[in-house]
Amino acid sequence: MLCQYLSQLRVSTEGEGFTDLTSQLAACVTASGLRQGVLNVLLRHTSCSLTINENADPRVLLDLAAFLQALVPQEGVRPLSGQGRLRPWVHDDEGPDDMPAHVRTALTASTLSLPFERGRLMLGTWQAVYLWEHRAAGSCRELSLHLLGE
Repeated sequence: MLCQYLSQLRVSTEGEGFTDLTSQLAACVTASGLRQGVLNVLLRHTSCSLTINENADPRVLLDLAAFLQALVPQEGVRPLSGQGRLRPWVHDDEGPDDMPAHVRTALTASTLSLPFERGRLMLGTWQAVYLWEHRAAGSCRELSLHLLGE
């Protein structure tokens, strides 16, 4: 019989960087009592994102962050050719990292669907689920978790 389970998760971040959510999401699957199904995760913010990436070598996350910072610099945006004037971001209501954080979120993901079987997430051996904070200051982030399964 198909059942559903709803939960919330609050995560404090320390500023720009990655927070591993894997164990907290696994605990939610366990708490649901469901054995197989899908966990849908919604990050309820527009200046951070979710990613599934390598959990074995921390240099992967360093390189990933460096790439996105180069792609979306805090100073503003240039034409895609790299030539031409720098156009500063217009939206800076919460500081100079405000708009770059929104663009980085738009290029990544704010939702994930994760299958689980026998009460365990079906991630690969070297995979983890991360909250990717795009703002310089830490924040309390909220996630909505919706499990469907049996």
